[in-house]
Amino acid sequence: MGALIFDFDGVIADSEAIANTVLAETVTGLGYSTTLDQSLSRYAHRRWVEVMAEIEAVTGKPLPSDFSDELKRATLERFRTDLKEVSGAADFIRRFAHLPRCIASSSSIDRLQLCLSVLGMEAEFGDRVFSADMVARGKPHPDIFLFAADRLGVSPDRCLVIEDSTGGIEAAVAAGMTAVGLCAASHIRDGHDVKLRDAGAVHLARSWTEVEGFALEFFERLATMA
Repeated sequence: MGALIFDFDGVIADSEAIANTVLAETVTGLGYSTTLDQSLSRYAHRRWVEVMAEIEAVTGKPLPSDFSDELKRATLERFRTDLKEVSGAADFIRRFAHLPRCIASSSSIDRLQLCLSVLGMEAEFGDRVFSADMVARGKPHPDIFLFAADRLGVSPDRCLVIEDSTGGIEAAVAAGMTAVGLCAASHIRDGHDVKLRDAGAVHLARSWTEVEGFALEFFERLATMA
């Protein structure tokens, strides 16, 4: 049997545009006018230490000591009111409920738990929610995906990963897994699919329906090899 491993932000939760809107508003409040598109191009999918360094560079001053905490608070508040699933995610998850599955995300556990609660999806994953905080290295290193496969008790080569970021795709490939690049969330911009393909995605999908077709073929193929 195989397994499904889901990234979360931009895959299950349509959260990237919200988080980057809050970040853009916050940076603008520091005196450097920033739009959503600028925030996405400059900061999305980068390590937080790099994001903070970039903001300090463009604003020309050190960030307040409570910057990270206040940004997190504002982002979680916005999630509570505005967060929605990436269209089709819940239906897909339930369609494959017979398979082992988990979330393997770069986000913190408290953020993941809040978002799952807002989306009403806690029961879909239970305790199979894994954060990069649980491993030594985050994406694009394979650690979180190898950790997830071990917890699920499934060989990496029998895992199908659904990702929306180049770092996530690279991490899945490094873990010896098959990666699908999903371009269905509201933060996706032109050319993103090419980046995911170049990072190693074996299939590109613009909807969860397109992911479903590939997933059915993938798991049917595994079944014939068992």
